[in-house]
Amino acid sequence: MAHVKFTPNLQRFFPDLCECMIDAATVADIIPAVDDRWRGLADYIVDEQGALRKHVNIFVGGELLRDKQTLSDRVSADTQVFIVQALSGG
Repeated sequence: MAHVKFTPNLQRFFPDLCECMIDAATVADIIPAVDDRWRGLADYIVDEQGALRKHVNIFVGGELLRDKQTLSDRVSADTQVFIVQALSGG
């Protein structure tokens, strides 16, 4: 099971959000699983086509998500997945 963590900033929208273990083969599998626990979270993370939204980054095993369109990056039982707000500014 992948160990999924979230940036604390998301708790203002999802107050009971916490890290969790998700049985998944890809990052795409994680999205509906976390949305089952926290309704609306998927809409924050991905757009209507399932692509990663511009204001969100996902790190898989410490590396930035490669496939931002279909979220096909593989995860394994010991993979840490961190979902964060993307930083911008100048």
